[in-house]
Amino acid sequence: MGMAGLVAVLGLAVLLPTDAVPCGAQRPDNSTASKLLGTWLYVAGAAQFPQHRVEMLLIDHAYVRLEPGAAGQELLISHYVAVGDQCFTNNLTYLEVTAGNATLVRNAKTQQIEGMLMNMSSENLLLIQYQMQRERTYLGQYLYARNLGISSAEREEFEQHAECLGLRAEQIVYAPWRTEVCQVEEAEGSNSPHPEPVAAVTASPAPGTPWPGSTGN
Repeated sequence: MGMAGLVAVLGLAVLLPTDAVPCGAQRPDNSTASKLLGTWLYVAGAAQFPQHRVEMLLIDHAYVRLEPGAAGQELLISHYVAVGDQCFTNNLTYLEVTAGNATLVRNAKTQQIEGMLMNMSSENLLLIQYQMQRERTYLGQYLYARNLGISSAEREEFEQHAECLGLRAEQIVYAPWRTEVCQVEEAEGSNSPHPEPVAAVTASPAPGTPWPGSTGN
């Protein structure tokens, strides 16, 4: 499936009702949005179907950058994904943070729900769960962190979330981070200790280019 097809699948997908998600969706408070701002490094993904695991294997490294949106508790999500010798970018989604409700990932154009933020033990970890249904249910989750030095306990926590979804250890792919195609440097004029991603080579996505979280049936 090409990149356009992957994004289109997410745009058409419908998240299952919150009651159908047993693995602990986050219930944010008023401080959640500010805690999520900044750069998150892609650590690993877990996908239900073999073809999606193959797509994740193409990713060397990736980032997401969360910035305040124009409307209240919305956080804009900018994706940076390194595949081969190119760094691809995408900003089609945002987080909707509402007190007393789940923190949801929405498509900026269709306004349809694509994912849900999940509870983790550390504020330095960001976990998004996808549980979507078209002809069949698609399950997946993607782990991001403030830095790549996550502990074995944090890895185990991620793997337990995957197991809660019915995903096995062999369905998890950790990003190797072998190259520096999508460079990271400090944002100018920023007091944030977290690095800002910079696309060293920005291009239109090639056919078959996967995004963490952008896989469909």
